[in-house]
Amino acid sequence: MKTDFHFSKEIERAFKNDPPGQWMSPLPAGCLRLSSGYPAPSLVPSEEIKLAVARLLDEEQDLPLHYIGSPRVPQLKKFLQERMAQRDVKTTTNELLITSGACQAIDLIARILLDEEAVVAVESPTYMEALEIFRNYTDYYMTIPIDENGLQTDVLAEMLADRSAQGLPIPRLLYTIPTYQNPTGTTLSLERRQHVMELAEQYDFLVLEDDAYGELGFEERPRLLKAMDTQNRVIYVGSLSKVVAPGMRIGWVVADKRIIDPLSWFKKDLDHPFDQATMASFLEAIDFDEHLTRLTTTYKSKCAMMLAALEKFLPPTVSWFVPKGGYFVWIKIPDVDTSQLLQAAFDTGVAFVPGKHFFLNQQKGLEYLRLSFSYASEEEIVKGVELLGQVVGAYIAPTTENIE
Repeated sequence: MKTDFHFSKEIERAFKNDPPGQWMSPLPAGCLRLSSGYPAPSLVPSEEIKLAVARLLDEEQDLPLHYIGSPRVPQLKKFLQERMAQRDVKTTTNELLITSGACQAIDLIARILLDEEAVVAVESPTYMEALEIFRNYTDYYMTIPIDENGLQTDVLAEMLADRSAQGLPIPRLLYTIPTYQNPTGTTLSLERRQHVMELAEQYDFLVLEDDAYGELGFEERPRLLKAMDTQNRVIYVGSLSKVVAPGMRIGWVVADKRIIDPLSWFKKDLDHPFDQATMASFLEAIDFDEHLTRLTTTYKSKCAMMLAALEKFLPPTVSWFVPKGGYFVWIKIPDVDTSQLLQAAFDTGVAFVPGKHFFLNQQKGLEYLRLSFSYASEEEIVKGVELLGQVVGAYIAPTTENIE
């Protein structure tokens, strides 16, 4: 007898979207991974984490292996509060929630704030996992374009004014990655950060600030939106995935207690006490600022290597944004559907992510692709860009014109 499964509306909404693209399939052997938004293997502190686990179990025996027990778990929250204070965000214990990575944080926020009638404003392009999360809760969006200075707040202002004049719903939430954005690598200017906060107050919406890459600046880090928040409108999401180890799944939310309380109610993962205690043990034994300096010095060098290789090997019609931090370079190849290049790139020995996956309307992202300089070695970066240049060159007519 065949069983009929009765799925929720959230499941139905999620599965009406396209399945994962070819880029998510296992890569051919030897393919250079310029697609991977992962930390460099040499920068993941595996030996230090191994020592942290040994120290934790030696000192606490079975305590970290229970649901509740390790005294180091509260220390992790204290560390995160201190990091936030260094970035001009003072928060109490009741205003900070540790999550299983940034994705769980975004999902919980969407769960308590969104419903089938809610409108979400998102950058275009933006983090693909966030788009998939929001699709599980609503079908209504505003998409705001990005330029070299991040979210175009003047366009957002025009769209909000138009919606207000027409009596259309104002977004309940603006999702933004203002610092070293994924996928574009752009950083929102201070003037635009101020404009975002003004618009949030004027039109009465909340701002979800995703700061997953915010500690990875090559120069001085910009001011957080949360540090500019005087009305409790910003919900801040941070992550240790990009600066320590993604597999440990440590993220956090800073927000008004009225937001944190319902997030806590719906967070039913029992807090992963061993991961949190291990992370606390690791952090207490290192100089975190020195650790960050090592990361940013390496990634800055890798980024410079990729930009130089792009200048050397890509046709002059191809353009890109120059990142000030993070993991990514966003590339435009005029009049080329980059998803059509992917198999040829695999066959040649290099992988990238087609740009369409970062847009709600994937027809708008056809000319773009994302490269990551974080995971591959400098030698692999240069070779990978050279191979990409060969693939792109086969699709673009030679030209001597330069792009401003």
